[in-house]
Amino acid sequence: MLVVHGSLPVPDVARGAVLAIGNFDGVHRGHKALLAEAVKTAKALSRKAGAVIFEPQPREFFHPEEAHFRLTPLSEKLRLLELFGLDLVAVLDFNAELAGLSADQFVETILVRTYDVAHVVIGYDFRFGKARAGTPESLCQAGEKHGFGVSVINQQAEEGEVFSSTAIRLHLAQGDVRGAAHALGHWWRVAAPVISGQKLGTELGFPTANVELPRGTALRHGIYAARVVIGDEIHDGAAYFGTRPSADDGPVRLEVFILDFQGDLYDREIAIEFVDFIREDKRFETFDALKAQIVEDCVQARAILSAVREKPPII
Repeated sequence: MLVVHGSLPVPDVARGAVLAIGNFDGVHRGHKALLAEAVKTAKALSRKAGAVIFEPQPREFFHPEEAHFRLTPLSEKLRLLELFGLDLVAVLDFNAELAGLSADQFVETILVRTYDVAHVVIGYDFRFGKARAGTPESLCQAGEKHGFGVSVINQQAEEGEVFSSTAIRLHLAQGDVRGAAHALGHWWRVAAPVISGQKLGTELGFPTANVELPRGTALRHGIYAARVVIGDEIHDGAAYFGTRPSADDGPVRLEVFILDFQGDLYDREIAIEFVDFIREDKRFETFDALKAQIVEDCVQARAILSAVREKPPII
């Protein structure tokens, strides 16, 4: 998959494509309806299929002081978009210049002059241009003027549940990682290098891989059954997210005990996929009590993961 950063210049191979436009945070099932339409239309027109995303995301640009919970950092978003089968992704720098473009200027500068789009696919609530003045209706009119097609995808839902990044964040804040996975169409996943910890897990007989999550990550504190991706291998694990109230009750951290694994992972990047919530975080009066609970947590994690091991991603 070709990844084009910035607006100018772009290679000729990135011009004339069918492009789905959006933030695609999570690349969830609602987003996948847009991507599927882009791929289908591209095949019908004998064009390449791609997506236009923004980096940073607009809300991060306008409110940098706030801690934003991204479901998918850029690297993970690109991984998922490539898995979906796109030919290219345009990563636009969302800066003051881009934010200052009117809706008409965005169309003429980005879509027409820079990418010479054959067709664009957007969601029903897509807004673009300065002050979010551009609407699906105005984009359809612009397409007629400039000679490109526009598809507008309706809100996606199943049994009353709307697939949205906001709803998925709520699932995660409640520890409902299965609900999040249902809306995402895949397990929610984080990836980061392994960093040095305080060795408490090692002292208890359960050495953990420690990773630092981005500021703003709002996941319910507790123990999770997790799959750990190390290179091309997938391992079962029990992940802990919390402040370690039985030890120092310090900063929030993510630690994962990888079942049946031995090896040095320091400075290596691993990915952790959250499969199910086991229990909430709590304080234990003794380390012996904590150790006994960890043993039970690992038994539960192994049983949960055994039941899903042979299943492919949900969507």
